[in-house]
Amino acid sequence: MTERRPPTRGPAPERGRMGPTRPASLVVAGLASAALAWLLVSSFYSHIPPLPWLPIVTLLGLAALEGYAAANTKARIERKPGRDPVDPLAVARFVVLAKASALAGSIFAGFYAGLDVWLLIERTRAAANDVPAASAGLGASLALVGAALWLERACRVPDRDDRDSESDDMGRRDQR
Repeated sequence: MTERRPPTRGPAPERGRMGPTRPASLVVAGLASAALAWLLVSSFYSHIPPLPWLPIVTLLGLAALEGYAAANTKARIERKPGRDPVDPLAVARFVVLAKASALAGSIFAGFYAGLDVWLLIERTRAAANDVPAASAGLGASLALVGAALWLERACRVPDRDDRDSESDDMGRRDQR
């Protein structure tokens, strides 16, 4: 028979807790995507049309929106004058958006990097014409990763000063 273990006392284990995005995860995703891009482009480049610019504009737009959200959220969390208090649920949603955008941006960056390297090695006119779009895509993807990591960082609650903790403790004692 199986034994029942008594419930443990103390803080709950941190298994389900979400942590900051690890740079190693982003690097691995980017390298895997670069390898896949190299494989696909080397096999099917003659069958694909010229690279479009719309995905690059979309990535830059997302990076700009997330950069704005990061600056705004940081100011609201720090309770700067003239800013409304931040909604905790909105901050949680921003964190999820930031983590997803950082991963997606690293995948796109890896893909554009693999494509860019292959295009620079290939000595055809079509490849030379696609280099600007691939390079811009790489830059836009890296901008998205940077903005997403900034948004994730902006969503952190700042550490409280010891003076604030002492005044809160004294206020609690006075209420008793």
